[in-house]
Amino acid sequence: MANTTVTGAKAIHGQNPQYLVETVIRNRIYESTYWKEHCFALTAESLIDKALDLKFIGGVYGNQRPTEFLCLLLKLLQIQPEKEIMIEYLRAEEFKYLRALAVMYIRMTFRAVEVYELLEPLLKDYRKLRMRNMAGYTLTFIDEFVDALLTEERVCDIILPRLIKRQVLEENNDIGPRKSRLLDALEGRSDDGRSDRSHSRSRSRSRSRSMDRSPSRSRSQSQSSDSRGRRLSGSPTGSRYMSRSRSRSGSRTGSVVSFRSRSRSISPDRMEIEPPT
Repeated sequence: MANTTVTGAKAIHGQNPQYLVETVIRNRIYESTYWKEHCFALTAESLIDKALDLKFIGGVYGNQRPTEFLCLLLKLLQIQPEKEIMIEYLRAEEFKYLRALAVMYIRMTFRAVEVYELLEPLLKDYRKLRMRNMAGYTLTFIDEFVDALLTEERVCDIILPRLIKRQVLEENNDIGPRKSRLLDALEGRSDDGRSDRSHSRSRSRSRSRSMDRSPSRSRSQSQSSDSRGRRLSGSPTGSRYMSRSRSRSGSRTGSVVSFRSRSRSISPDRMEIEPPT
């Protein structure tokens, strides 16, 4: 009972979902210790914790021993979770091995149009992945792993189901043309859909506006300073009250005495003190 497919599961590509894994590898998974100890009675929710503990991906290694990644993949084929759950697995960007597991399952079970629509955006993910195979550990990347799933026939020692070519789907109007980031870069477009030319134009316009405003500001400042100077020079008291500021040679007491002596000689009618600016 532990190795049977869940009741009510739908046939994938006309057969039992577990049969997508070859018989030899499937039997080795059933006999492995990890399958017996950690994969028993797993659900779509509890499987997440096991996927977060993964340290590498791959098929078989050593003496034809299956990896934990392959065991969890077979468990997903056995319990057959809903599509919405697998899409949520795929959106978990911070957990790259959980995403890799979801990518592998989607490639094996989803329709061709859905495979292209869901996996092609991941070609922009350049994070590293550790892979284990018969030769040992190797280093790969998520975009390379996704590209291998879309173009190659065997990945992680599993023969993948046949995938309709994208060109055929485009000719049948089942899917839109692929958006190439390289073409956008050659045309000068950024990731948000706007071109670099528009950015440069907006910057040049803002600079020209600031240049147009700066002469007017300097003219207004010079006119205000000239008007202030004329007021000080034209008023009869402008030169007499210059003694308020400290002089370099005189002391503070001398300036106060001179100010008092001058203020006594000036009549109240001529006292027109401008407010400080």
